[in-house]
Amino acid sequence: MSVDLSFVTKVFAALFAIMNPIANVPVFLSLTDGASDAVRRRVAVKAAVGTTIGCLVSIVAGQAVLDAFGLSVDDFRLAGGLIVLTIALSMLQGSSSQTHGRSPKEKEDQIDADSVAIYPLTIPLLVGPGTIATLIVFGQTAKAQAKWPDLALGVGAFLTLLTVALLSAPWLGHHLSATATAITRRLMGMILAAVAMEMIVTSLRNLFPGLSH
Repeated sequence: MSVDLSFVTKVFAALFAIMNPIANVPVFLSLTDGASDAVRRRVAVKAAVGTTIGCLVSIVAGQAVLDAFGLSVDDFRLAGGLIVLTIALSMLQGSSSQTHGRSPKEKEDQIDADSVAIYPLTIPLLVGPGTIATLIVFGQTAKAQAKWPDLALGVGAFLTLLTVALLSAPWLGHHLSATATAITRRLMGMILAAVAMEMIVTSLRNLFPGLSH
C-alpha cells in the first residue's frame, strides 16, 4: 500500500499549525514556573498522553458525535473551518486565541504545577475546539478515502514531535528568543488560515454544488 505523502503532510502541517509546539514552549514554561525538572517532565508526559487520547477520541468518535446531533461532516467542516480561521487570525496578529486559552478570570486562579498537564495545557491549549474540528474532518476524509494509515502516520509523527518539544521545553526556553517565537506564531497562522479556507471552501462546494460550476 502506497503512502499518500500529500495527505500525511497536510495532517502534520495542520496539527503543527494549530497546536504549535514552538509557540507553546513559553506557555509550558510559564505554567510550570518554579517547578523542578522532574515535575516538568511529569507534566510533559501527562500532557502528551492526554493530547494523544484527545486526538484519538476526536478521530474515532467524531462521526458518532455528528450523528447524535444530526449533523453532516460538511456542516461540521464549515463550522470547524470558521473556528480554525479565527484562531489563525489571532495568531497572525501575534496574540493567543481565546478559543484555545483561558479567560482573564481563569488566569487569576492559582494552578498546581502538576495539575496543569490536563488543564489548561492539554485542554484547551492543545486539544481545543479547533483541534477537535480539524481531526474530525480528517477522520471522515480518511474513512471516505481509505486513508487510515496515512492519517495515523501524520498524527503519530506530530504527536512524537510534540512530546519531544514538551520534554525539551526547559532547554528550548534558554535558546528560543521572543522574536523567534513571534515569527513562528505568524508563520503557523498563515498555514492554519490556508487549512481553514480549504475546509470552508470544500464544505460550501459540497453543501451548494452549484458553486463548483
